[in-house]
Amino acid sequence: MTSSPDPIRALTSQLSRLPGIGERTALRLVHHLLRQDRALLHALAHALVDVAEHVHECSRCCSLTANEGVCSVCRDPRRDDTVLCVIATMQDQAAIEATGEFRGRYHVLHGTLSPLDGTRPEDLRLQPLLARLQGDDKSVRELILATPPSVDGEATALYLAKLLGAHGLSLTRIASGVPVGGDLQFADKPTLARAIALRRVL
Repeated sequence: MTSSPDPIRALTSQLSRLPGIGERTALRLVHHLLRQDRALLHALAHALVDVAEHVHECSRCCSLTANEGVCSVCRDPRRDDTVLCVIATMQDQAAIEATGEFRGRYHVLHGTLSPLDGTRPEDLRLQPLLARLQGDDKSVRELILATPPSVDGEATALYLAKLLGAHGLSLTRIASGVPVGGDLQFADKPTLARAIALRRVL
């Protein structure tokens, strides 16, 4: 007769697989949850199952959604179809949306090129982007490359520029530099250099 696995150890093992959570942190989280009302555990378990069963990638922009077919942004008729913003993650989309300044469409790559981490072009949602530009979204006139201003993000933007250069689109890159309210003396050299290089006329 085989004994059932220890549920505490099993949950700790699963939580420790999450980014930024080691085994000790995972065990601390498990013990914290066990000190709560059991209703919280059931609600958490239900939420995890609900996400696993209903959340999927939008068939158009590759963002995550619980809607059938396309996400709420792709469904919104008030968005500008001529501008498409290519972003690395859903968190980037949330940050841009929070500004209230962008009313175009999005395409989520789900990462950036990173040879050290083994992330290759085929690991990103590039084929859906190409299919989109060659298919239903021929109204796109400007493609904003909004990958992070990191080494991997810049490499991804350069790769996209070469890949999409022949599509006759206006390719733009988000500016980066000294943050609003920041002091120049505290800015690192690459950030300050980029801020000077991307200066604009007043």
